[in-house]
Amino acid sequence: MGSPKTATATAIAALVVGLAALALAVANRGGPGADGVVRAIRENPVEVVTALQEGALAARREAAERREEEAEREFEGYFENPLEPELPPERAVRGPADAPLTLVEYSDFECPFCKKGLDTVNALRRKYGDKLRFVYKHLPLGFHDHARIAAQYFEAIALQDGAKAYRFHDLLFADQGRIKRGEPFLKEISRKAGADMGRLAKDLHSEAVLGRIERDEKEAARFGIQGTPGFLLNGIPVKGAYPADYFNTKIVDRLVSEGRVAL
Repeated sequence: MGSPKTATATAIAALVVGLAALALAVANRGGPGADGVVRAIRENPVEVVTALQEGALAARREAAERREEEAEREFEGYFENPLEPELPPERAVRGPADAPLTLVEYSDFECPFCKKGLDTVNALRRKYGDKLRFVYKHLPLGFHDHARIAAQYFEAIALQDGAKAYRFHDLLFADQGRIKRGEPFLKEISRKAGADMGRLAKDLHSEAVLGRIERDEKEAARFGIQGTPGFLLNGIPVKGAYPADYFNTKIVDRLVSEGRVAL
């Protein structure tokens, strides 16, 4: 995908070319030489500004179209070469290990868009039932003060019982605004989830917990996922809180129609 710097350079180049063309045109009207160019521009400021604005707009449109084309080619490539996240057997998951669909989410417990992403996850789980396996992974963003410690609570509980970890996950997102209370809130919902609080305190800062979160972050970076939520559905990335219909029509229906998945 093209970078903002590339788009900016394209726009600047278009402006330079447009200004040069305009200068030649007005010079022919206003007389030869640099003085003629300057005089013509001064006498026609509205035309100059309009031409520059139109040139910049055209350059932005062209850059946006190229980015869309590149993104579409990249998306198509994932059907042939899907991404392969680490899914060790001890990882807390929802759904059967042999489900034909695997949905991985890279998420931040404090991110409001991740709460919207949960709506998508729940809709897909309702639609596909035991044919979908869901794995929650961590990408706590640096500007969310409580996201990382919440991820640690989830993984510490998962060392006890994966189902209890997802109960914690559901309780947190159901009352996400209270995460700003910090650990008093996290302990409260951990107890409600049925966690062994003594063991939780022991495991909270363990290498097993911290290492898992770090591996999730590195994996997300390797896959080009920088914001939350980010998803992989059978290795095909979706970046953002898209509705369930997007996953159904853009990915699942195609996987089925091409015989890559049997539902």
